[in-house]
Amino acid sequence: MNDASPQHGHRSPQIIEPQGQADACVIWLHGLGADGSDFVPVVPALGLPADHGVRFVFPHARELAVTVNGGMRMPAWYDILEMNLGRRVDEVQLRESAAYVHALIEEQVAQGIASERILLAGFSQGGAVVYEAALSCERPLGGLLALSTYFATSATITPSAANQGLAISVHHGTQDDIVPLALGEAGAESARALGHPLEWQTWPMAHAVCLEEIEAIGEWFTARLLA
Repeated sequence: MNDASPQHGHRSPQIIEPQGQADACVIWLHGLGADGSDFVPVVPALGLPADHGVRFVFPHARELAVTVNGGMRMPAWYDILEMNLGRRVDEVQLRESAAYVHALIEEQVAQGIASERILLAGFSQGGAVVYEAALSCERPLGGLLALSTYFATSATITPSAANQGLAISVHHGTQDDIVPLALGEAGAESARALGHPLEWQTWPMAHAVCLEEIEAIGEWFTARLLA
């Protein structure tokens, strides 16, 4: 485990290196109020082979004032202005976070990882950021994993030709009371409308992840990076 250089005012990401040489990478964003360590325990549960060669990068969001939480400062990728089904957000901040993800991608490419072997993953707020970051990225990527999230910039995104047809896997809890299932479904349909092959899976859970879901994610990572 090591740290990359700080960028865009963010703390250095938490990084888990494979046992051998890294030849692929997953950049995985946490949700509101969490930090990069949130999904670190998931890595061993993915069931990847011991010689998988996948580097995991877990960035930390900066602290921002969050309007729907009474202006309280907390780790956030962007401000949420309203908690209705439309989920109005600060798109400038969201795109700043997406630009930070693009900088992390460039850092991995500079270290010898082909961009086609980089996957973006995100939970909740982090998922909204990686929808934007992946589909606007000027480098071709290996895939997008969206967990318990929504496509906040679906109406305003400028899609990149480099990622037309990017494979997307979306997971959502049927009992999610933070990001309603309908919001996740709408995001998935928006991505399909942009021409992306998309897998949609639901799980009997709230705003969380479950072991069966993590195992399914591991199978998807294996198919995208190790097949």
